[in-house]
Amino acid sequence: MLVLSRRRDESIVIGDSIKITVVDVRGDTVRLGITAPKSVTVYRQEIYDAIQRENLEAAGARPEGLDQLAGAFGEPPGAKPAEPPAPEPGPSPAAPGGAPKPPRRG
Repeated sequence: MLVLSRRRDESIVIGDSIKITVVDVRGDTVRLGITAPKSVTVYRQEIYDAIQRENLEAAGARPEGLDQLAGAFGEPPGAKPAEPPAPEPGPSPAAPGGAPKPPRRG
């Protein structure tokens, strides 16, 4: 770990695009300003840790839960979705000649 001493309004630069500036110091609290590209995510440590925990829990989801969900909709566990029926042979509604004409009155 690199440890640096900075005073108020002094900065450090990380790479070519991240700048961290000491904005304020009050007692044992330091306020930092961070300038970074929008593509770089910046989190407080406790938020980052919570996101990591949630991701690990989501990755550990068990497939049995999906079978239970399918059962709630009347499908047997592990069933594949039904395929739509094949169209019946015959003239297409868009066949040459267009739609049939209505009968003549008269």
